[in-house]
This record gives sequence, structure tokens and C-alpha cells, in this order.
Amino acid sequence: MARYDYACGQCGVFEVVRPIDAPIHEPTCATCGGAATRVYAPPAITSPHSALRRVRDAAAASAHEPTVQHRMPASPRRNAHPPNPLHARLPRP
Repeated sequence: MARYDYACGQCGVFEVVRPIDAPIHEPTCATCGGAATRVYAPPAITSPHSALRRVRDAAAASAHEPTVQHRMPASPRRNAHPPNPLHARLPRP
């Protein structure tokens, strides 16, 4: 069953539930009996995946509250042992 919104000029918006394959007709308002026109709305789309939602929220938050670096990032650790033992004999700078 699909839900369709219709608007009456006097009573406002009301909803009609009917099968999708039912013929399209403009119903009358249940309250006043006046003519009603169909109100088109965007489809009900499910929310995005949680990871995508987190990325979007983080991007929106960074526009107003950017993260501030208080110190320089640490330099990468140098490997204490050279990968090749023959390199240990080379002169150091």
C-alpha cells in the first residue's frame, strides 16, 4: 500500500492510502467534500551507511569547529638497526 498526500483548499493536507497499481484519480476531501490536488514530495530514502554519516558529520563539524594542532607532529622513528648488516659498516653522516 502506498500513501499519497492531497491538499484541499479549505481543510489543508490529508493522506490517502491505496495500492500502487490502483488507477490514479483526484479524490475529494473527506471533511468538506471539495476538490483536492496531489501534493508531490521527495521519496522516503533510507539513511546512509553509518560510516558515511560519520564522515559527513565530521566534515560539517570541521567547518565550524576545526581541530587545532598545539604542537608539531613527532618525527618518525628511525630504525635502530639497518635492514642490511653490511650497511652498519658504512660511514655515518
